[in-house]
Formats: sequence, C-alpha cells, structure tokens
Amino acid sequence: MKIIFTIGLSILLSSNFFAQKNEKLSTKDAAIVEHFKTDYKKKNYKKFSGKILVKDNLAQFDNKTVYYDKADKITATILKEGLIYPQLLTDYQMQKFLDESTDKTQKRFLKLQKDPKASFDVNNIKLSNTSELTFFNSNIKTKRFKVSLKDIRLNTTSTYLFELMNDKATKDISLEEFIKGAKLTYIDTE
Repeated sequence: MKIIFTIGLSILLSSNFFAQKNEKLSTKDAAIVEHFKTDYKKKNYKKFSGKILVKDNLAQFDNKTVYYDKADKITATILKEGLIYPQLLTDYQMQKFLDESTDKTQKRFLKLQKDPKASFDVNNIKLSNTSELTFFNSNIKTKRFKVSLKDIRLNTTSTYLFELMNDKATKDISLEEFIKGAKLTYIDTE
C-alpha cells in the first residue's frame, strides 16, 4: 500500500514539472496582441520599384536614406528587398493623418498645399531592433515584426508593427529566405 501511495504521490507532484508551461505575455506584448485583434486590416503593399543602393550601414531609395545597424540581418534583408522604404512610410503617415484627423480645417489646409506629402516626408531615418513577434507563430506563411524608427532630423523614436507574408514558406525555411520571398501585408504604429 505504501508503494502505491508513494508512486501516486510522486506522479501527482511531478505532473507540474512535466506540464507545458505557458509563458505569460508582457504588458507591451499583450497590447500588441490586442492591437492586431482590433486594428488589423490586411492590405498588399508594393515593393519599392526604384533603385536601391545599399552600402555600409545605409540604404538609399532614390533620394531617400535609411540607416541601419549592419549586424541586424532582419532589417538589412527587409531594406534590400524593398519591403519597407521611406516613400511607403510617407504615404502611410499622410493616409493615417487623413483617416484619423477630425479637424476639417487642417485637412482643407493640407489639400491646398502645393506638395501635401512634404509635411509627412520621411528621410534620414534609422531602423533598428527589428524583431519577430514569435507569439504570433500560428501560420507558417505569415510572420509579424516590430521595428524602432528614429527620425534623425526630429530626434523622435516610434515603433512600427508590420506583417510579412510568403505564400511559398515552409516550416523549415530560414527567416532570411522567408523575407526574400515575402510581401508586406500590414503596417501600423504601436
């Protein structure tokens, strides 16, 4: 009887040890999950169609410059593939302003400008700390990321969330190969 009791007690106490542990999301990660639940709208963005010049720690998209850390392979690959670029961010910021602003006077003033995109112009920025949001790994064809964007001229930093989709992805594909065959399907600020 003692042996059965001891075995039963050992199994009961060790079940916690062998049980799969669910990591609790941090407050920031929980906010990102909520953001994707409430604000997510899939869209297909075009890759950069102009000339991309990559050298040392910068990438030039026509006349716009993006700096990055050479050691950050994710950011380097995304820039080389033309998935995220300054002209895209300029268009995104202008559209976000038009969609979210309730001030009709500001909207009218913007439309009267000779070049309305000029006030949203993105240039001389630094992208850094690109990381995959691994808690969204349910679909092997879709990966979500966050990246820090520092506007060097204004000395401001913001975080962008974005999604890449690769229809030819397999579970054994490397992240670099995934990015090379991917398209941008979502971008927003945190």
